[in-house]
Amino acid sequence: MKYALITGGSRGIGAAAARELARRGWGVAVNYLHSEARALALTEELSALGVPALAIRADVADEDQARAMADRALAAFGRLDALVCCAGISHVGLISQIGAADWRRLFAVNVDGVHHCCRAVLPHMLERKAGSIVTVSSMWGQVGASCEAAYSAAKGAVIAYTKALAKELGPSHIRVNCVAPGVIDTEMNARLSAEDLAALAEETPLGRIGTADEAARAIAFLAGNESSFFTGQVLSPNGGLVI
Repeated sequence: MKYALITGGSRGIGAAAARELARRGWGVAVNYLHSEARALALTEELSALGVPALAIRADVADEDQARAMADRALAAFGRLDALVCCAGISHVGLISQIGAADWRRLFAVNVDGVHHCCRAVLPHMLERKAGSIVTVSSMWGQVGASCEAAYSAAKGAVIAYTKALAKELGPSHIRVNCVAPGVIDTEMNARLSAEDLAALAEETPLGRIGTADEAARAIAFLAGNESSFFTGQVLSPNGGLVI
């Protein structure tokens, strides 16, 4: 059996990834910060599939909490074959209107959080000379979005970090890849009006927005052995909106 730690795993793409990996026989540690009830309900759901599952509360923006989270997952499972960095927050608005605190928090969660979690699991993966890390960015990290400059910058940093870390860890047989979803039907996009979502669907060559399950399948592919010769890559399930 393989084991994964998924940050931001209580809802959205993270929860979908937890379900997808569990369906494939993985044990899963689900990280959450605020959504305890959802995380516990999800771990019960995963356990019913016959795989080990536990929920771990941690703010990935805090290095000590990220390390404690990884230690708890390792204590429960004995090993970690994959780290999936789904935890993230968004910000929409003119760049002139974002305050220093909001800017810092955006990067603390979206960028520092990835770094803290990678640092937390790497001693274990380096000792084993095996492991897969999957970061989650956004298509806006690839091309940028008007009124989402801060979010785009943070997600672009995740892509650059992923590619650099892949080069660094490749000789140790640790793979690092990224999923950069397009417009996905999650709570993060619930702020968009029905008209906005319809317009985005119309702009998308496939004529619709994506589902969390579709992003989760890309994550599961990169986490597992099917992608054994993939590292430093960015898969973007976006329906063709960004090519």
